[in-house]
Amino acid sequence: MKWLRCLLIVSLTILVWEGAEAGTYSLNLRYQPLKDLSSLQGKIGSTLAMAPLKDARPETLYIGRHTNVEGDVTYFRSNPFPLEKAIGESLSEALSRHGIKTIPIPSWDDKPESLKNMETDSVLMIEIKRFWTEGNGSLLGTKVKAGVQLVIHLGVRKEGKIFTRNMEVEKEMTVPRSTPERVETMMNQMLTEIFDSYFSNPY
Repeated sequence: MKWLRCLLIVSLTILVWEGAEAGTYSLNLRYQPLKDLSSLQGKIGSTLAMAPLKDARPETLYIGRHTNVEGDVTYFRSNPFPLEKAIGESLSEALSRHGIKTIPIPSWDDKPESLKNMETDSVLMIEIKRFWTEGNGSLLGTKVKAGVQLVIHLGVRKEGKIFTRNMEVEKEMTVPRSTPERVETMMNQMLTEIFDSYFSNPY
């Protein structure tokens, strides 16, 4: 029958799409603000110390994987690598475009008393709790789940306080075909959603 032939063609097409060679792909991670951050400098100042990001995930080598209908697995890594470098560099670039100079520091004890000795207006430390995408292919398409969770600690010298917020976002969708480019776009959208939300109201 005609409809059976059409179904077979669609199924074979998806198999070809999903049957691509397994391997490891690098995803270019970038935070590109979509919201106006012009008021941020008034809240955190023009200089921001950045402590090293902490990757607290159980799996730190990859940021996701995709399993096609044949069981082949493709893994995703961040670019730059490791993940904390990718997020840190992207964040610094975005903030500098909004008049905030970021200054790397070797460590920070996350104590209010430390703010008195800071030479910057504020200090930031980020813990990466979750950053992962999972795709599973089938004859009906690819189901993709992704989640990002960051715990952000901000010390503001003029306030003399430490503000901690848990920022989390999840996405789930089914697409005809999962590609590294599509996964990259989704992860960057989630990164932007988290930081745009955070910087709109850091404390």
